[in-house]
Amino acid sequence: MTSRLLKYLIAVATALTAFATLARAQFNTDNGAFKNDAFTQTYNEPGDTTGRDSTDTMFSFKEYYGGLAHKRDARIGVVMAGSTFTLGGMQIYNRDYWKLPVVYGGIGAGIGFGIAYRNKWNSTGDTKYKNLSNWFFAGAGVVYWGALMDGVLNFDMGERHEAGKATALSVLLPGLGQAYNGEYWKIPIYYGCLIGSFHFYALNNKNYKRYQRIYNDASNLGAEYDGPVSASTAKYYRDIYRRYRDYSVVAIAGFYLLQVIDANVFAYMRDFELTDDIALGVGPAVICDEPLYAANTYGAPFSNTGLHYQGSPQNAGIGLRIGLKF
Repeated sequence: MTSRLLKYLIAVATALTAFATLARAQFNTDNGAFKNDAFTQTYNEPGDTTGRDSTDTMFSFKEYYGGLAHKRDARIGVVMAGSTFTLGGMQIYNRDYWKLPVVYGGIGAGIGFGIAYRNKWNSTGDTKYKNLSNWFFAGAGVVYWGALMDGVLNFDMGERHEAGKATALSVLLPGLGQAYNGEYWKIPIYYGCLIGSFHFYALNNKNYKRYQRIYNDASNLGAEYDGPVSASTAKYYRDIYRRYRDYSVVAIAGFYLLQVIDANVFAYMRDFELTDDIALGVGPAVICDEPLYAANTYGAPFSNTGLHYQGSPQNAGIGLRIGLKF
């Protein structure tokens, strides 16, 4: 059981690292081929020196450990990714050193007592020790999660609204990235989808186990089974409910990933401005069958009439030109 829990913790840490690393990174190419620093992105206006105008590598140990040594600034995605394996890394970067004993002590105590009570359960068979062991292991996981959440919440972003922070918050707690973006109305939608998916997972898993048990009893020649459901029928419903259970797992993962992407995208679009000067222009135009140039010359002046043409003046027809300005 302990080895299984360790596998789960490693899987969770790997997933957190992947999400945190993707919080501020996209692919960048050079003439169709990946650069040596392929995992990069540039996303600011030229001349912007606020700190966001840069080409950022996906993850850099130099940046991470330089940030922990307070020799340079580091991005939230880099610090969170490193902190999933270096416990307390975000607290060190945030200079919250007094929290380190709480983090290390909480995780260490949870794992230590969990192992001790698990050994007692193995030796005595008393389920009380098994339950205590599970609670202590869960407590260690909560402290680990809380350390990451504390680091993200206290990460100094200045006055900027960063997509990396929105993404990290959504990874750690669904809906928190939407709250950071000020889109509170989305939170009930995502939680409704997640809760509904969990409900159908539990229901389908319960029915799957039920028909699996019936199938085992009905197909066992040595068992005294006199139920109304035959082995073939039980197998049919068992496979159906197992498939629906798997679909529910896919739905849970899909909605969770969707809210992370939503938080990231709309955090980027928060600074996107659409001018109020929206106008629809309609004017006369001459549209021709055969193009005069290889390039599209729609909108070029035609003669001195104020009309516009596209293509050759031969076989021209009069039409309307519609343009949208925003």
